[in-house]
Amino acid sequence: MKSEPVFGKKEHGRQYKKRVGVYVVISRNQKQEVILVQAPNGAYFLPGGEIEANETHLETIRREMLEEVGFEVFVGEFLGTAVEYFYSSHRDIYYEHPGFFYVVDHWSKIAEPTEKTNHLLWTTPEDAMLLLKRGSHRWALQKWMNE
Repeated sequence: MKSEPVFGKKEHGRQYKKRVGVYVVISRNQKQEVILVQAPNGAYFLPGGEIEANETHLETIRREMLEEVGFEVFVGEFLGTAVEYFYSSHRDIYYEHPGFFYVVDHWSKIAEPTEKTNHLLWTTPEDAMLLLKRGSHRWALQKWMNE
């Protein structure tokens, strides 16, 4: 059995808060562009976020897509799971962050995003690889690009 990839380094002696997330790759123009979410701190991520109380992966994706991009999405392939260890200076917390990654097969814009603090960027997958902050997000995008 193949183990999931791990990104970042778990520092000895630190308390880590587990934060499980679900993220998606959304493309347009025959996979020539993908959408990224830019957080207020300037960092870029794949659309998605933390699973809230008792949500399924699909429920999390549906909620996060309305919040971040204003899209209704139809989820396709599961790309895999990756774990990332990181420190959030904004929250002053060390995180263990398992992420589940999916591909969106179809999407439609149905509203403006409800979260007003993020910016959206359509860019080439190659440029997205350079912009994405988290190694786990780059891993998922690379997997998608290689299909």
